[in-house]
Amino acid sequence: MSSREAAKMGDILATEADLLGIIKEYLTFEEFEETVHSFEKECKSKGKLISKPQGNTLRDSKTHVIQEDLFRSFDDGDYKVFFELWTENIPSEVKTKEAEAQSLEFYLHIHFTIYPLRRHPSRQDRTEFEERISHFKQYLETRGATLSQTTEFLPYYALPFVPNPSVHPSFKGLFQDSWVPQLKDKLEQFLSVTLKLSNSPRLLSLNRSNSGNPIKAMQQLQLQLVESDRRIVSYIRKFNKLQVDYHNLIGITAELVDSLEATVSGKMISPEYLQSVCVRLFSNQMRQSVVQSTDFTRPGTASSMLRASIAPQRSKEVPMLPSLDYEKLKKDLVEGSDRLRSLLLQALRWRLTRSFPGEQRDTVLQAYISNDLLERYSTKKVTVLHLMRSKNDIVRQYVARLINAFASLAEGRVYLSQIPILLKLLTEALRKEDRDSLTRENVLVALQKLSLRRSQQTAMIADDLIGWLVDELQDSDCLSDYVLEYSAALLMNLCLRTKGKRKCAENAKHVLKVLTDLLGHENHEIRPYVNGALYSILSIPSVRQEAKEMSVEEILHCYRKEASPDLNRQIEFIVKQLNSDEEEGLESDDEEEEDDNDEDLMEADLDKEEVLQPQPRELSGESLLTTEYLGIMTNMAKVKRKSTHLPQTGVDEPLQRPVTPSSHHNANTVQGGEGDSLPPSQYNSRPPTRSGSRPSTADSFRHSIGGGDYVPAFVSQPRIPRTPDTEASQTNTHRGRSLALTPQRSQSEPQQSSRPGSASSAGGGGRQSGKV
Repeated sequence: MSSREAAKMGDILATEADLLGIIKEYLTFEEFEETVHSFEKECKSKGKLISKPQGNTLRDSKTHVIQEDLFRSFDDGDYKVFFELWTENIPSEVKTKEAEAQSLEFYLHIHFTIYPLRRHPSRQDRTEFEERISHFKQYLETRGATLSQTTEFLPYYALPFVPNPSVHPSFKGLFQDSWVPQLKDKLEQFLSVTLKLSNSPRLLSLNRSNSGNPIKAMQQLQLQLVESDRRIVSYIRKFNKLQVDYHNLIGITAELVDSLEATVSGKMISPEYLQSVCVRLFSNQMRQSVVQSTDFTRPGTASSMLRASIAPQRSKEVPMLPSLDYEKLKKDLVEGSDRLRSLLLQALRWRLTRSFPGEQRDTVLQAYISNDLLERYSTKKVTVLHLMRSKNDIVRQYVARLINAFASLAEGRVYLSQIPILLKLLTEALRKEDRDSLTRENVLVALQKLSLRRSQQTAMIADDLIGWLVDELQDSDCLSDYVLEYSAALLMNLCLRTKGKRKCAENAKHVLKVLTDLLGHENHEIRPYVNGALYSILSIPSVRQEAKEMSVEEILHCYRKEASPDLNRQIEFIVKQLNSDEEEGLESDDEEEEDDNDEDLMEADLDKEEVLQPQPRELSGESLLTTEYLGIMTNMAKVKRKSTHLPQTGVDEPLQRPVTPSSHHNANTVQGGEGDSLPPSQYNSRPPTRSGSRPSTADSFRHSIGGGDYVPAFVSQPRIPRTPDTEASQTNTHRGRSLALTPQRSQSEPQQSSRPGSASSAGGGGRQSGKV
């Protein structure tokens, strides 16, 4: 026999001896004495060796060492060593299935978290404490999440969000002298039982480790497979994009090498050539209009932009906000005093408006929705939404502000559209509130945002909101620019529907007169919406006939005198629609489509003019929520649906769908990181009204097209009605953010603008708004 064969035979005999030893160990453990005797006798007769079982002395010694190490790390506050030993030596089935083990592990995590505060009460080590808090948060979100529904542990889910737990009344028991010794006694009792059980026969341990649930394991693997497939598709898309960019760069590099060779030969590179190369280079990073308007011939421009595009972005970790006790919140909103209601409504709104765009804001909104903050599914006669009928002005205003904040987010609009009573309450408030009230303004803006959803459009049309809007716009001098733009945009959204067009046809003369009056208005930002509404309703033959009798074509031609080719082109489309002979279709081509996704439209104006100010030592905002309404920590943010931006078509096409001035403005900026968190109400003044001045029509449209603030009215765009631009009035430092701010305001001198066919006076300089 060779040495190799001998070694192999030795391994087999050693393995066989171990197996026989395991069998004997189990029989001995179960006290099969006669069987053990027969087993030993037969093995001896066959010349089989039986390995010696692990002696009790050795096992007891190992157990003692483990216990000593656990107690030592417990006393020293060394959570890393402790939980490493805990994971290695406590059986997984004990940790996951036994309530006593789960409870003990929870309190052990609390012990190690507050250890720095107990060790040095006078000079607390904040750095070490924050590190342990982070570890505790991770535990709560993973293994500790199973106890989140248990009343005993519920208060401790707020521990990571309390600045100084040692003085907080909810946690004073943790800092009593008796708490740590009691916990250590529980640990000692648990270890004495658990570690002894873990020294069961090896055969039993092997059987336990392999006795899982195969069906559950298979389901887990299938879920992992689906997730892997999803990631693969995403990676393939990214790879294809990288490949296209790579080929583009190779082509540009080859041209640049040729240019360098030509330069060596004495041939000069023209500025036009440099501009064209840079346009190609940046075409995938910026919108075409921005690329075309950038002067790459200026030294350093292209190189600076290239270096900036590959500069590493510092990722800023955004903390999750603590969860709240929503049942208590809703109870106090309905039954509390008007002062408390107002403070709570303000604090809940601030959570949305002042949170960081992205995961933090998504988590806040999802918590509101999943806990049914507005009581969509409540069977009570009086719910949170019924506060819209409160006798207190501030309560009504702050409910409207909160609804507006919900409507500013895509998922929020989905939630609001599922509340049957909401539109009734909003339109009721719209008609009852004073014209210059902030409540009415927030209700109007919320309705405009809700009109992005088709089901809400239908309900608004049925409630004759079109007639109300036309009457309001007839007296546009009394409206602020902000309200005027949202009113015009809402009217256009409703007019795009077949039912909306037919509603306008019932009083065509009045609607046409108001719209043609608005064409001559000094606020140029409303023109895309007025043009869109006109073009849409002129598809109805009866409206076209009425327009001809009113000489609308002659009125439109009056505006062709202004030196704006884009405005002229838009008017041509309206005139062409006016003179068409097409019969009315049965329904609009988007009548049966599903609601499209849309971007978020959060505005700084949501927090303007706060009429409610806290009294000295009165809790408000986040401090009110985290002090009085802490609940279970929930860190599950729903994946946000991404809006689909369809490619733009030429300006010569008539308007098929509404445009989004704010989305076009943001799209024309360099794609950057997420916007910053909204700072605490720095926008304390309301948007200016038309007491300011306006540029001429030509200047306005030239500025709009050149600067990319909005696309002309007649451009085929995504198939959803959208919202006025609310950003351009802020400084350029705000450009590129995802937050929409206030409507554009001109700083130019006032211009006289005639209104052909209008019974009202010619639009001129500054008119004071009815706003306070």
